[in-house]
This record gives sequence, C-alpha cells and structure tokens, in this order.
Amino acid sequence: MLEPTPRATKIVATLGPASSDPAVLERMLRAGVNVVRVNFSHGTADEHTATVERVREIADRIGQSVGVLADLQGPKIRIGKFAEGKVTLAVGDRFSFDVDGTPGDATRVGLDYPELVNDVKPGDTLLLDDGRMMMRVEKTTPRSIECTVLQGGVLSNRKGINRQGGGLSAPALTAKDMEDIRTAVRFQADFVAVSFPKNSADMYMARELVRAAGGRALMIAKIERYEAIGKLQEILEASDGIMVARGDLAVEVGDAAVPALQKRMIRMARDLNKVTITATQMMESMIESPVPTRAEVSDVANAVLDGTDAVMLSAETAAGRYPVETIEAMARVCVEADRSEVSPLDAAFLNRRFTRIDQTIAMSALFVAHHLKVKAVVSLTQSGSTALWMSRVDSGVPIYALTPEEGSRRRMCLYREVHPIVMTYHSHEREALLLEAEQRLLEAGIVARGDLIALTIGEPIGKSGGTNTLKIVRVGEHGQ
Repeated sequence: MLEPTPRATKIVATLGPASSDPAVLERMLRAGVNVVRVNFSHGTADEHTATVERVREIADRIGQSVGVLADLQGPKIRIGKFAEGKVTLAVGDRFSFDVDGTPGDATRVGLDYPELVNDVKPGDTLLLDDGRMMMRVEKTTPRSIECTVLQGGVLSNRKGINRQGGGLSAPALTAKDMEDIRTAVRFQADFVAVSFPKNSADMYMARELVRAAGGRALMIAKIERYEAIGKLQEILEASDGIMVARGDLAVEVGDAAVPALQKRMIRMARDLNKVTITATQMMESMIESPVPTRAEVSDVANAVLDGTDAVMLSAETAAGRYPVETIEAMARVCVEADRSEVSPLDAAFLNRRFTRIDQTIAMSALFVAHHLKVKAVVSLTQSGSTALWMSRVDSGVPIYALTPEEGSRRRMCLYREVHPIVMTYHSHEREALLLEAEQRLLEAGIVARGDLIALTIGEPIGKSGGTNTLKIVRVGEHGQ
C-alpha cells in the first residue's frame, strides 16, 4: 500500500561500498530512495551494470519504482603523484606544475591535463583540493606554471585543480565519458548527468551520443563551471534538467555566491519545465555521525522550499557509516519542509500562456484541484509529459501518474510531487479505463469512496502527447 500523503521532494542516493550489500540496499530503498546515482568516476562498467541489476531486482521484489542516474566523470583536472605521497606547503612558498611525468616533491608536481599551461596567465588564482589550497600564478612557460602559495596546507596525490573564475578549455565529454555513455545505455539508465558542460552544444552532443547508442535517458546538465552560469538558459533548453553541483561550482565562483545561484537556477528550471537536483554536502556530517547538524537540516529544507525536484546524497550513502539513517533523516526533513509551504497557486498562472492542448489540460487540472480541494490529481499517461508539467507548479495536491510504461515510471521518480503507479491498460475504452484507474487507487489506499479526484486522459488511448480530457470524479460514483 502506498503512503496516503507521500513525500513531494525526491531523494537521489549515490551507490558505493557502503551500499553494496543487498540487505542494506533494500533498507535504503524502503527508507525513501527514489533514484540511485551510479558514479562513473569510480568503478568499472561491469561493476556498475551488476549494481543496476541488483537495484532493479530489489525494486521489483518490493514493488517500488526506482530511477537510475548515470553520472559521467567529465574532465576532472588533477595533479599527478608525489614521491612521498604528499607535501606540506606554507604561505609564500614557490611551487610549480609541469608536464613532466615524474613524481613530485616539495617544489613541483606534474599535471594530468597538460593544456592547463595554455589556459592560465600570470595573476590567475589556482584552487586545489576543492579550494582548500590557493596559489597565484607568477609565470607560465610552454611546459610549466610557476606559482606562489596563498593558502597552504597538505597537498596529496591526484587532487583536483581549478582556475578561479573558470575559463579552462577542457571538453565536457572525454573519451572515457563516451564509452561510459554506451555502458549506461546498455543497462538502460533513466538519466545521464553530464559533468562540466559549458554551453548547449555540450548537451546536444551528449544527447546525440545517447540516442545513437539506442538510449532514451533524460539528459541532466551539472552546473559546475563559471561559464555555465552565463549560458544557463541555453543549457537548460538543451537539457531535460540540471544538477546544482555546489562543490565544483563554489570553487569556481566562490562559496558566498552559491546560495543565490541555487535559487536562481531552480526557479529558471521550473519556469522552463525542467527538473532540478540539488547536490553536494547536504548531510556531509552523517558520513561519520548518525544524526545531521542543524545547518544541514536547514540546507536540505531550504532546497525543498526553493522548489527543487530532488535532493542528493553523495559520500553519505556511497561510503558513509550510516547510509540508511541518512536517507531516513533526509526524508523527515523533506516531509516537514513540504508541509510548511503554502502555495498561492493562482499567482503561478498569471502571465502564463499555454499553446499545447495537453499542457493546457495539465494546468487546468491543477487549477481545479486547488479550488475544489480534491484528494488527488490523477494522470493516465504514456510518456509522463503531463505529469511533468503538473509538477512545475506547487498545488499542494499529490499527483499520481498511472502508466503501463516501465521507462516512464522510472523517469517520473525524479519529478517533484509525482508518484508513478503501475497500471495495465486492460481496455482502450475511455470509461472502462477511468474505472480501472479508480479501482487501482482504491486498492492502493490512496483514495476512499466519496473522495473527489481530477483525472486527465488522452484519446486515442495509448498515444504519447495526446492528453486532451479533464474529468472531475467522485470516487465510487463513476459512470453514474
């Protein structure tokens, strides 16, 4: 039986060693995971494929729809290795990066991205290890970058390196990413996240690669480059959604700029009918602690109040000590934040124009639902488009998407306030199908006889994008 008042905001959990045990994974799904993230920065193609098969076997067994997000590594620019594994640098020390492949020492280290020497100039600031260390570029040569340490500390093997303010020429899709896309298509990923896209062309290329491999995954752009902020609208228009990747983004634009950018990105995405995932360090302390900090609780709640579709856990569930407890804590916070928001629905409709019949029906259902205080909005859908449009406006009414399409159900796991349900279309007659939908909702305990629901359906039955009918129904009185 589905919960009568399901959580509106979805949870994405990254899989890893901490969540590899099938018993733990089942507990995680039961605790509230809607989408699992497969991180291609770690592991092999065979390991990822086996992980996805395990997730889907468990999800089928417990009767739960779960989406799979394949997260591409992208051009993560790193330093090389040190002869002693690490060095300690103090403010004022001179240090250089070069294209020499030999192990580094206290004065220099190599780069795994030689083009960096052409991307920076004297006066630039380089940020290492997610901003924990800073260096100013003093001089560049065709083979090296000479710097002064501005913020010292311990620098160890393979740490990431960024230029403050962005501007690096590394392509968004590497040869590894292209191979990983083929792997993701083979295990039928529902979403593919592209790391470090600079513009819409990066997203179009990634989509073409997915389609050429035979995939239908929705494309998620990870906003983590400085350049992406100025191209946000075009990136959104070329994508199905975005991930507010606050870690690398903070390194490039400065941590103080990220909260306002988060709100702007979520708002713009919703206006363009795109989905959003808010990510990075949401409950970081729970890697080692069974309870979150008050700041983390506020961070998750604020993302929910901003209107994000989903909040994401990374190391907390991939490598942390308390993966199940972290999901339970995040779910509690989401539920409370969902409840606290009172939506002035009418304001969301002001100055909006609908040019498609199916979109107009979707918006009409929300308007009716809000004013008649219906128990639920019910969408009989093939592709999930009607449910997506409904989820872009906060009505305070849960949306149940009934579909026979397994792929559509998994994709809708990411949509805010949308709850996908399996329904086999035993009939292609409208009245019989609506009666079947009522019965399915009654069996699941979502509605009771006498409840008012708003139903959307399209004719001809089974045609994607054909929603053209809205019907207000009192459960148990259908057809009378």
